Amino acid sequence: MKTSSSLLIFTVLSLPLISAEEWELSIPSTATAARSSLRVREGSPFKIAIFADLHFGEDTWTDWGPRQDANSVNVMSTVLDAETPDFVVYLGDVVTANNIAVHNASLFWDKAISPTRDRNIPWTSLFGNHDDASFVWPLDWFSSSGVPPILCPSVSNSSFFGDDDDYDGCGFRGTTRVELIQEELKASSALSYSAIGPKELWPSVTNYVIPVVSSDGSKRVVALLYFLDSGGGSYPEVISNAQVEWFKTKSNTLNPDLSIPELIFWHIPSKAYKKVAPRLWITRPCVGSINKERVAAQEAENGMMRVLENRSSVKDTTMD
Repeated sequence: MKTSSSLLIFTVLSLPLISAEEWELSIPSTATAARSSLRVREGSPFKIAIFADLHFGEDTWTDWGPRQDANSVNVMSTVLDAETPDFVVYLGDVVTANNIAVHNASLFWDKAISPTRDRNIPWTSLFGNHDDASFVWPLDWFSSSGVPPILCPSVSNSSFFGDDDDYDGCGFRGTTRVELIQEELKASSALSYSAIGPKELWPSVTNYVIPVVSSDGSKRVVALLYFLDSGGGSYPEVISNAQVEWFKTKSNTLNPDLSIPELIFWHIPSKAYKKVAPRLWITRPCVGSINKERVAAQEAENGMMRVLENRSSVKDTTMD
């Protein structure tokens, strides 16, 4: 949800062992294997690493921007090697599309995903408010300093200026949500669990459920991971009433007796988080930038938090 400088936020969520047959993931043995169900194994907690606000592609025309992308790759690699998570969630603002001067922002999206994919760790992603935002032209480009050199990779059909070789590869139109997910899935080696959700929920896209199944050879579901697109970028920052109704229908169908633990993920915090955010400086413990930024909440509240409040099966809601 950051609106300026790039910030990497990571969390490692460790789900405790509920029974001897739960909470460890079976990873496909080869990169070309068809995507398998998330399946738990006996003996250890199931770790989910969460990376938010990576903002790849921010200030691409400066030395600072690419350097921050390289730093983020190093941090993610360190976390993944130290924590060895079973699953990774990219919690939105994977790229800063409003700073990316090429049509195909998936080039930067792919860089952000690469530390996880290179380690053959399954992952999923959802959208934040920067991922499909239109390019924002900096005003200082039109001052005496002029437009800085922009090095745009040469990509077919991406030139904003037609056949002019001076601008080959540059474009300022952004990449749609659907295009980003489609490109991720193409390059995922069957490790991505991201999905394009029901069309009736568009313009929101990343609305889907990932079941985690038992290790006993059955298809018994032992956990449900719900992902919601909280908007922003190309449309308002909101979880719509249609999404709320979709979640109610889906969760009541999959988990009618509330017996299966549920985890909920989206990017932009609800208005409830703004109400309870600390108003005084926190000195200890303090993690992240809570003292430097106010909560930038969704533009409207359409009942999602009330629905979650009434579901005892919901064990955690994770937002930026």
